[in-house]
Amino acid sequence: MLTLLDLKKELKNKTDPKRAKITQRFFKTGPGEYGEGDVFLGIIAPDIKKVVKKYNNLKIEEVIKLLHSKIHEERVTALRIIVKKFPIEENKEKIYNLYLKNTKYINNWDLVDLSADRIVGDYLLNKPKLILYKLARSKSIWERRISIIATFNFIKNNEFEETLKIAKILLNDKHDLIHKAVGWMLREIGKRDLETEERFLKKYYKKMPRTMLRYAIEKFPEKKRKQYLST
Repeated sequence: MLTLLDLKKELKNKTDPKRAKITQRFFKTGPGEYGEGDVFLGIIAPDIKKVVKKYNNLKIEEVIKLLHSKIHEERVTALRIIVKKFPIEENKEKIYNLYLKNTKYINNWDLVDLSADRIVGDYLLNKPKLILYKLARSKSIWERRISIIATFNFIKNNEFEETLKIAKILLNDKHDLIHKAVGWMLREIGKRDLETEERFLKKYYKKMPRTMLRYAIEKFPEKKRKQYLST
């Protein structure tokens, strides 16, 4: 029977120190940076996915232990397994609650982006969404990012109201990673309903951080992009 210890050993066997150094720089792990202190092994995504497939029958309690790891790729692996387990109906509420109890370990943008809409967004799709507003006002950058990325699930279902409300809350956020996330979600709305995105932009684009605006209008025709950026 495969164990959590087996999983960790298998991941360590795929370590690449040179890649680890590059990845640590990419994910800003230096002093004062958003990923300060995060530890990377330099494991490539396809190898992580193979491990996920092999160990996705681990008990959720064991997977949460893995999520508490100081090693980034182990947390990635844990979240990928959790995402695989989530669609089973009897798992949904338990996993949703565990996810929200463990947000301090979902502490980089890639971890948020691979999981927030698939767990928090999926669970809340047809439920009250007040928790997202609490997260949007959190002191934690990662909880704030979860709040907006979770709405990607709603966007995929052509529901835009929550995204726009949370985007408004985050307009004055100080962090670049929030600017990028909000701009990305606005762009995703535009792919499905350009009129809705532009209605929001026309009201708020002058207040938006430049990065947020650039992400939101990335797919616009060049002439229209310049109009937004030059005003």
